[in-house]
This record gives sequence, C-alpha cells and structure tokens, in this order.
Amino acid sequence: MQSSRKTFLMGLAGAAVASTARSIPRLNFAPDRVKLAVVGAGGRGADDLKDLVATDAVEVVALCDCDPRQAAGSIKNHPKASIYTDWRKLLEHYKEFDAILVATPDHNHAPISISAMNLGKHVYCEKPLAHSVWEARKMSEVSKQKRVVTQMGTQGHAYEGTRRAVEVMRAGILGEVKELHVWTDRPAGWWPQGVRRPEIGEPQPPGLDWDVWLGPAPNAVYHSAYLPFKWRGFWDYGTGAIGDMGIHNLDTAYWGLELGLPTSVHVLDCSGKTGDPEMRDSAPLWSISELHFPARGKQPAIKMFWYDGGKLPPKELFKGEELYSKDGGSLIIGSKGTLFTRTWHGGENESDMFKLMMNDPHEGWTPKIQTLPRTKSHHQEFVDACRGMGKTQSHFGYAARLTESLLLANVAIRTGKEIIWDARAMKATGVPEADRFLHPEFRSGWGV
Repeated sequence: MQSSRKTFLMGLAGAAVASTARSIPRLNFAPDRVKLAVVGAGGRGADDLKDLVATDAVEVVALCDCDPRQAAGSIKNHPKASIYTDWRKLLEHYKEFDAILVATPDHNHAPISISAMNLGKHVYCEKPLAHSVWEARKMSEVSKQKRVVTQMGTQGHAYEGTRRAVEVMRAGILGEVKELHVWTDRPAGWWPQGVRRPEIGEPQPPGLDWDVWLGPAPNAVYHSAYLPFKWRGFWDYGTGAIGDMGIHNLDTAYWGLELGLPTSVHVLDCSGKTGDPEMRDSAPLWSISELHFPARGKQPAIKMFWYDGGKLPPKELFKGEELYSKDGGSLIIGSKGTLFTRTWHGGENESDMFKLMMNDPHEGWTPKIQTLPRTKSHHQEFVDACRGMGKTQSHFGYAARLTESLLLANVAIRTGKEIIWDARAMKATGVPEADRFLHPEFRSGWGV
C-alpha cells in the first residue's frame, strides 16, 4: 500500500524494491497529461515541480522526500499526490506514473534515475547528471537501452540566447576556436568548502530519514553541517563548484563547439594541497584547472581553463567589457572574435544576451535561418517529448559527456596528479589511485 501523509511526516522509510534491474518495456507516450512522480520534492525540486506543472500537461501523482521540512510546500500544493519517504517504495508503484523528476543531492542521482529508467520511466534529473564518471556513463547507457525520454536540469540550455550562441559558433563566425575560459564565483557564500567533516553527530530532526538521505554514500553521523544544501562541498555527497555551476557555465560552449571528452586535465592552482585533512573531506575554496579537448574533424583542439571561488581569467581577455554577472560566464576565443557569455547561460532575453566581440569591428553577425529548434522552456521541452512531441536537447547522452568532462577536474584535485584520460578504458593513465573516485563503492543495498 502507498504511504500515508502521516507516515511521511513520521519519516518512516518504505521497503526496498525487490529488483529494479529487470527489463521492462518502455511505456507509451502520454498523449494528454504526463503523470509525474517527484523524488526530492523540496528545495530545487520544488522549483522544478512548479515549472513542470506550469506546462499545463502534467499531473503530479506522487511526492517523495526523506526530509518533510523541505517538502512541506510541495505537499501542500499537491494534496492529491501520494506521499513517500523512500524512493524505493515509490518505485514499487511504478505503474501509477509515466515520468519522474530526480532532484536529490548529487550522490543519489544515479541510483534513482537508473532504477526508474529500468522500469521504463522518463527521467528529468537535476545537474550535475551524476556524482562520478562511471555513474554518468551508466545513466547514458541505460537511457539508450530503455529508449526513454531524458533531460538534465540545465534550464539555460533552452534559452534563446544560448541557442543563438550555439548557432553563431557552428556558423564559423568566430573562426577557429582554440581557447576557452569558464568561471564561477561559487562556492562564495552558498556552501562551505575546504573544511573537515563533523566527527560527532547531532540529534536528527523529527521526520528526517537519514539512512535514505545517505543512500549509496558511506555511513556517517547526521550533522546540520550537511543540511539543507550545505552538502554540496563534501566529496561524499556533492561535486563542488564545478558540479554545481560548471555544468551551467560551460554548457553553451560545450554544445556549440561540439566538444567530446578531454584527453588531459590538471590543476594549475588551488587553495589546498592533496593530503590536507580538509581536502580529503571537501573541495578546496578555489581552484584553477586546465582541460585539453581533442580536434573534431576540421575543428582544432581546444584548451579550456576553469576558475572557481571567485578567480577570473586575465583581464585583457575581456577587451574592456565589464563582467555582467558575478555568478560566472565564459569566453569563447576564436581567430576572428570572442563570444562572451556574461552570466551562466547564453542569454534568456535581449537584456542578458551574449556579447560578440569581433577582432575587426566592421565584421558582425547577421542572424540567419535558425538551425536549432526553439521551445517555451526547458521543462516544456521535456514534457512535450514525453508526449511524443519533439526531442530533448540536454538528454542523458549529451549530459553524460558534459558531466564526465568536468568531474575529471575533481579527480585531478583529489589525486593531486595530472589526469591523462583514456576514455575508452575509463582510466587515468598511470594514476591507479584515481579509480576509486571514478567508480566509487556504494553502500550495501543502495548500489547501481
């Protein structure tokens, strides 16, 4: 039977699904309304839920969250939805929904998404797609096997400015692009990094199911240092600034330049040293990394620089332009000009549209016939695809490559060594200690 609201508020977890790895045929498209289940109904999940409901083609049938404090608003707004604390219990009732929204902390993305896809469910998963390289690849692999609709939560991917910027790059307006700079101010004041994890626990808040929250992560005592949202800087649960904002800030350039996987990644500088107690538990306060992407056909190899914690590219690269937003951006530098995304996306509207800085001021860009589809929103694109109307652009096949590329910078930080990436073997050449970061061990009962 489905959990009652009283059960949810008491924080009782459901029993595990006997097996979600069995092969279940893909469900038919939902022609009218998409029946949606949500895992992680508070925080970012609550915002995604509002946007999905705003498409007017979604019926919310189930809400799942192991922390009732965070999900209270969503529960109130959807009184007809069934309530769960344990996503495994939710999946026992898979016949009741068509698609699932996964908006949990990073370390739970893959187990939930893969289990749902194996049941034939369409999946919208928040960014970063996964907590590790192996998980990202597995999510892409299963999505193709099950032929389900997928979308990673990179809403800027659907913005008009982003798609126009991609069209500019692909039209060759910038000439040969060999250099790319991407940055963010985070963690800033958003969450702690460069800190030790608590060794002594605290009493758990009423209703919180800490075992479900931990999921595949190693056993740990509960502490308010992790919740809410403060988990992102801790390696066991989050992926630091590059996982949070790198996915957004690189997206426009990665898509437009059609980048694949890097051949090498190394850390140029960061606020800590490998082996420091703080570095074992959490990401550094700031870092600067260099990633090398190979040539793609006639397009040359690209050197990318990543900056977080408020670090920025050299001032002269901005050509006198002011930073538009403190939360990050990118400089895509070509032989004919530079495309400057002045915030974490290419531009939602004309007021925050990317800046095109041509070397020859007489050269410009006249909009041509669009080559990419347009959509009302990222969430609308997902819902339409679930109804058999069009395709998603930030599907797991694309999202897994983007996520893997950036997570390799975290592997370089944690090993303290340059990563020469053997993508086919999924190995860091000559760095065996990287293996446990690429494919972590999962806690018993919670693995993929």
